[in-house]
Amino acid sequence: MNRMNNAKETPFLGDTFQLEALPLPRPADGYAVQYLGRDQLLDKQQAIFLPIRHPALRALHESFAAARQAALDWLRAQNTTPPPPLAIVPAAFDTISERHVLIYGVLPEQMEEWEVVQVTGAGSRWQGYVRL
Repeated sequence: MNRMNNAKETPFLGDTFQLEALPLPRPADGYAVQYLGRDQLLDKQQAIFLPIRHPALRALHESFAAARQAALDWLRAQNTTPPPPLAIVPAAFDTISERHVLIYGVLPEQMEEWEVVQVTGAGSRWQGYVRL
């Protein structure tokens, strides 16, 4: 189902949210790109998905827009059909355990609540996932 006509308007990778507006069980330090169905986040420096406990992982973005752009850049580089399911989620970095923490990730059994959407923009056509 094509809900939006271009990437700027599309709630691609989930609906835009502000960390401050969420009733989180613990404070979030930023936004992360989660590979759904895996315990992996997109590393900002290497532009690859790493396990959440990987010591080199640097996954936190200061804004939803920055995380979304990183996810879109990664999807463009992969150029796979269908594209892998990704979501932008609130996350933190625990300085005691020295690892990232997903505050609200998307679990594989929740995937039924997502649908594939077509996104057209800037001369390209992308598929993405949006929460129903």
